Amino acid sequence: MNVLKVYQIKEDAADAIKQQMAELFMQQISVTTNDESLRKISQAIELTIQSNGTSRIIIAEENGIVLGLALVNIGVDLRTGGHYLWLNELYVHNEYRNKGIGRKLLLFIIHMAESENIKSIELETGVNNSVTKHMYNSLGFYEIVSKRYGFSF
Repeated sequence: MNVLKVYQIKEDAADAIKQQMAELFMQQISVTTNDESLRKISQAIELTIQSNGTSRIIIAEENGIVLGLALVNIGVDLRTGGHYLWLNELYVHNEYRNKGIGRKLLLFIIHMAESENIKSIELETGVNNSVTKHMYNSLGFYEIVSKRYGFSF
């Protein structure tokens, strides 16, 4: 019987699972597979695992196959005087979409945040991503209007 497991990746994660995570992140960010991109993503996975909980990767896995994953960061929110969780990435493998996997990942994250007394969860999604927006709204998320800026070295 196939059983979907949703859990947070720990330091003892198998290399095969880490490799699948890297490949899925590559697919998510639409990067053409090359050694340098894979190296950077693998490095980010290791940094996340070793971050003492400030960054985390949650995966949905079935029979040793990573079907979906989420990358979250935890910070401090001046508005609430507590911690907030930023959902950087939530991605389900193309072949496994519309089967409730993204919802299960998000529910895991919500329950994890609540149990750790995190005050809010924030994320962003594409303007035209109506399927994902519907899932977020169905779980109680609401739209916050903002502009996001970035700077890279």
